[in-house]
Amino acid sequence: MKKIKPWLYLAPAILFLGFFMVYPLIDVFIYSFEEGYNSASQTFRGIGLYNYMYVLRDPYFIQALKNTFILVIITVPLSTGIALLIALGLNSIPKLKDLFQTIFFLPYVTNTLAVGLVFMILFKKTAYSEGLVNMLITGLGGNAIDFMDGPYWAKMFVLCFYTVWIVLPFKILILTSALASVDENLYKAAKIDGTSRFRIFTRITIPMISPMIFYLIITGFIGAFKAYSDAVALFGTDLNAAGMNTIVGYIYDMLYGNGGGYPSYASAAALILFAVVLTITCINLTISDSGKD
Repeated sequence: MKKIKPWLYLAPAILFLGFFMVYPLIDVFIYSFEEGYNSASQTFRGIGLYNYMYVLRDPYFIQALKNTFILVIITVPLSTGIALLIALGLNSIPKLKDLFQTIFFLPYVTNTLAVGLVFMILFKKTAYSEGLVNMLITGLGGNAIDFMDGPYWAKMFVLCFYTVWIVLPFKILILTSALASVDENLYKAAKIDGTSRFRIFTRITIPMISPMIFYLIITGFIGAFKAYSDAVALFGTDLNAAGMNTIVGYIYDMLYGNGGGYPSYASAAALILFAVVLTITCINLTISDSGKD
């Protein structure tokens, strides 16, 4: 009875995870190999790798893959670095730290679409206005840029800027808490020895908060690879037309969008995304473990 009792306690959680997580994963894996799957008749014409080959050759998927990788490569290190600088600044003003923490955290609890509307006001050109950012650019003697419907680099700049803005508050909160947990005696001992601020930062601060930094990098990579709502908030639901789709957006389109009704293609794309995220997460964990050694 004693051996069964723990399993009885775990049974609700096991059943819940099995039904809502394990079963869907197995189902997606099966769908990804079923060629010509028809969701209406629940039939398919064969089993093979055609779905993967189709997805990897689809120009919309290639574009989504490119957009996602650019978003990940730019926003993850940039947001983490900026968050660390802000956290260090907040840590140096203890009297106002709580106030500024609250101010910096506000974007995180604001609705994503609401923030997207603010960014559209800042960057979108309309019949009545060129946008606040373009007003600033032209005021400084530059040429107005169509950030929302213009060149690819301009749209990617807005998407990266928006993503950094959205994730920054959470990273600031985590790093501020990590800095507060560093033993003050280490800093005092370093100052007595006449150690420079830069050496204190690289030899004490960074090593002591490195677990939190690696945590933010890993979760940042995972979150950036799953980006979709950010792009929708800025460019609308037809992301393929805007050339700003992401991998998750491509999966959604294959299921429900204009080209929807292809769960096999969506499943193949989802497993490709899973493989990419798993690989990068394993690499980050390996680097993190080697750094501890």
